[in-house]
Amino acid sequence: MRLVEVFKGSVTEEMYLYVDQKEGVERVPEDLLKRFGVLASVMVIPLTEARTLARADAREVLDSIESQGFYLQMPPPAEALVEAQIAAMIEADEQLRGGQDEEPQGHGPA
Repeated sequence: MRLVEVFKGSVTEEMYLYVDQKEGVERVPEDLLKRFGVLASVMVIPLTEARTLARADAREVLDSIESQGFYLQMPPPAEALVEAQIAAMIEADEQLRGGQDEEPQGHGPA
């Protein structure tokens, strides 16, 4: 288990930098740090190979931190964002249609 600190920058949305909490950003190349602008800590997580991360493989993150001192998570491609938005719109539409098909309760003839 390794305590990993995750940073985001002020320049690029959804780009994250994972580092060992004890080391911080000392092993991160200066030119990469500049690409982030102002760094802000997002969270500290205890990371093991078995942990599930939203958009990264825990083993890959740990290996990268061990070998080079950081793991860089890039933003998802624009196509992935569009696909996620379309899927959310379809789901919302289906939920609306499902609600319209239901009979109103307790409003029958008196």
